[in-house]
Amino acid sequence: MAIILDGSGLSIEKLTRIARGGKQVELAPASLEKIKTCRALLEKKIAAREVMYGVNTGIGEFSEVALSDEQVRDFQKYLIYNHSAGIGDPAPVEHIRGAMAARVNVHAHGHSGCRPEITQTLVAMLNKGVTPVVCEKGSVGACGDLAPMSQIALLMMGEGEAFYQGERLPGKTALDKAGIPVPGLEARDGLATINGSNLLTAMSAIHLYDMDRWLRQAEIAAAMSLEALLANMKPYDRRLHEVRGFSGAVRSALAIRACLEGSDLLSGKMKTKVQDAYSMRSTPQVIGAAHDALRWARSQVEIELNGVGDNPIFFPEEDLALTGANFQGTPVSLPMDNAGAAITMVSVLSERRLNRLLNPALSQGLPAFLTKGAGMFSGLMLSQYTADTQIVEQRMLSAPASVASIPAAADQEDFVSMGMNTALKNGTILDNAFGVLGIELMAAAQALDFRDFTKGKGVTRAHAVIREHVKFLDIDRPLYEDHNKMKALVKSCAVLEAVEETVGPLDARG
Repeated sequence: MAIILDGSGLSIEKLTRIARGGKQVELAPASLEKIKTCRALLEKKIAAREVMYGVNTGIGEFSEVALSDEQVRDFQKYLIYNHSAGIGDPAPVEHIRGAMAARVNVHAHGHSGCRPEITQTLVAMLNKGVTPVVCEKGSVGACGDLAPMSQIALLMMGEGEAFYQGERLPGKTALDKAGIPVPGLEARDGLATINGSNLLTAMSAIHLYDMDRWLRQAEIAAAMSLEALLANMKPYDRRLHEVRGFSGAVRSALAIRACLEGSDLLSGKMKTKVQDAYSMRSTPQVIGAAHDALRWARSQVEIELNGVGDNPIFFPEEDLALTGANFQGTPVSLPMDNAGAAITMVSVLSERRLNRLLNPALSQGLPAFLTKGAGMFSGLMLSQYTADTQIVEQRMLSAPASVASIPAAADQEDFVSMGMNTALKNGTILDNAFGVLGIELMAAAQALDFRDFTKGKGVTRAHAVIREHVKFLDIDRPLYEDHNKMKALVKSCAVLEAVEETVGPLDARG
């Protein structure tokens, strides 16, 4: 069943299914009628020669330049040419599909003024697998993602390039092969295709989907390491977190305890310290804070996915056109800067637990660097180096881009969100996080093999999945293959799915 795009109800999960899973979409019939009504208003205003930004005027610094009747249509073509000014490698297909779906959902409100053929062409491209080739870099996140969205708009004129059935083709060729007519661009059509922060928002939605699943795996890794380190589990008592009041911490503590259900560690059979180090006993507070940060980011991103990010915005029922700045990406870039920093923070915590697993002075009797032949063998000593270098890059990228505005367009656009920089750096932060967490999971599995007691049900299941991909390190071997296998395993969420199959959803607690 297709996902209906009507300007509301587009969640992060639905967007990800469209972008990554190739889910079919439909424009709601009521939305099509709204688009037609709005277009009729625009054409009436054009005929009356009412001044409208980006329709019969230039844009940016040239907004005071009036266009003649002959220029109005051609202006859209040159607008798209001029703004197709990105640089770099093609953005991932899933990011562009997400941006296209998000743009359709903007049009579905009936406030953008484009012809319905433009919206319908975007829908057809999504459903038939035609994805424009779009350079990764070039957007400053206001007036929206102009450069990348313009490369999408090129296809509306039968130009540009597109990926289709695994090939990179001229845009017109891809459309012809898919049986999609070229709609052309008339008054307002070009600007209505590009004037929103749809790409950075789609990227952020996909990142939030992956970040949530990564945090749940961070809780599984924490449970494994805590068990291997013979942790005192009193800091994971629900009551402790409820009296403070942070919902993320309650959720995290319960998720970790769920992974340890059935463990001797929870039964009181194991001798533990009176109080453990912060990296062991404050995990719920830290991962919980990340959950809370992501919850705010999710709220902001989903508001943007279902709002009208455009300029100008038309109100047919009031016979009104308003010019403003609803393209501004700051409402997304600010919380997403915070979300990226949260992932870095939890990665640092993961590495600190890794350190305790490897350091014989801290590991509660585990062999040094988790090897039986210390001296001859170095075990997982170098795995920590690999985790550390990724964390340093994460820290460098955790500086907020949302405060890094550089004025453009002769200072007409003198504050921009830099939200695309936020989205790009979050992709790298998350990629490194997969690697860091994979190393902790590998080390925790190794450590648990040295412990002889009943493990938690969730921990036991996680350990079994890890051992399907990485064998116990008996004697030293090149570890880069193990590191890459573990990174891929975390990215696949196979451990998460197996554990949740055993103990239930980790996000349903608290």
